[in-house]
Amino acid sequence: MAIATVNPATGETLKTFEPLNAGEIEERLFRAERAFREHRLTSFAQRAALMHRAADLLEADRDAIARTMTTEMGKPLAASRAEAAKCVKAMRWYAEHAEAQLADEHPAPADVKDSGASRAFVRYRPLGTVLAVMPWNFPLWQVVRFAAPALMAGNTGLLKHASNVPQTALYLEDLFRRAGFPEGAFQTLLVGSGAVADLLRDERVVAATLTGSEPAGRSVASIAGDEIKKTVLELGGSDPYVVLPSADLDKAVRTAVTARVQNAGQSCIAAKRFIVHTDIHDTFVSRFVERMSALKVGDPMAEDTDVGPLSSAQGRSDLEELVDDATRRGATALCGGGRPLHLPDGWYYEPTVLTGVTDEMRIHREEAFGPVATVYSVDGLDEAVELANDTSFGLSSNAWTRDAAEQERLTRDLEAGGVFFNGMTASHPGLPFGGAKRSGYGRELAGHGIREFCNATTVWFGPEE
Repeated sequence: MAIATVNPATGETLKTFEPLNAGEIEERLFRAERAFREHRLTSFAQRAALMHRAADLLEADRDAIARTMTTEMGKPLAASRAEAAKCVKAMRWYAEHAEAQLADEHPAPADVKDSGASRAFVRYRPLGTVLAVMPWNFPLWQVVRFAAPALMAGNTGLLKHASNVPQTALYLEDLFRRAGFPEGAFQTLLVGSGAVADLLRDERVVAATLTGSEPAGRSVASIAGDEIKKTVLELGGSDPYVVLPSADLDKAVRTAVTARVQNAGQSCIAAKRFIVHTDIHDTFVSRFVERMSALKVGDPMAEDTDVGPLSSAQGRSDLEELVDDATRRGATALCGGGRPLHLPDGWYYEPTVLTGVTDEMRIHREEAFGPVATVYSVDGLDEAVELANDTSFGLSSNAWTRDAAEQERLTRDLEAGGVFFNGMTASHPGLPFGGAKRSGYGRELAGHGIREFCNATTVWFGPEE
């Protein structure tokens, strides 16, 4: 795949980049290792000052980088601005909380005594250079939620970003350089996916994090496992959105639309399977279809656009195949189901609602990465839980109920890394984020995320003379 900015609203190639050669990659690995030796010795106060500076710079650059993101991957401009603002928030959160999250831990005095020590504690120490393999759908946020905790912990980072967002990737390297981080502390590698294996096998790369597809995760995990290196994986999702009779139905419908079409539906944690109790199913579907049909699909640079194009021609083709397979096998598209006729250029797809989906259809098992919702009817909570868990994925989940017993049951039984009640799944710097099953392992964000790439070191002192 070429490393290029291709405007998904028009299909026009705007700028191409030559991938780094072997010598250039070697130079960046050398810089990363050298930077780690310096950066690991800085204090939390020094790192926090640099991270706050990076946040200030990003805040000042927000409009410009938003336009770059929209040009490269197609999300509406307002969403790009919001993504940049979210990154600023996360940077400041880690600048303010990293020291506390990585503070020495002191075991109970009885356990220290039982170990034969005069004293003992646990200290979190940085690992080294971490390779981040990141996707295009949130090209700023996906990287910052790795980079902010990694840099605050004293690690250094190498970014292999998706090949269709090279200008965003280069901006990130420049951002941390301008903020004053040591040269080489955070670097972008403009390379194809074929270079990842050699990078993972290089002894100067000590760990890796990947957000992306299940096949990509399997590949990275297998190589890292062979090298005995730590990985964190955030892979696909087919999140359930369960709506039960006690829900605030108007709010559930409004949120359902946003949850499905944010980023043109190209989000791992977007709600994709809408599981609605039969008592409210018809009302929910009627209102849901009405709102989905009213969305404005168009130029992502226009302020009033609700849904922009998909990021690539291949992405649209993959989505079309899932919908065509479902409708051929008996599903009904209550709205959408094709390319908008008024947008012949670019990679647009209509917001679509499918009913009558069965387990023989591909879309029942595979992730629909676009603005396509599948709606199911269930007779009760047991059936809702069974259907929600009938997937190989387990990233997050939504549930709409005001019944405390139902909330407890769903918290206990939904097989996912998150359960969000009466609101939309979202990531927040103060809450851990990650999945179960084939949605990956490990956690990003909060204290869990910053400790993933630290060495939890036991420090033990023998009995005093």
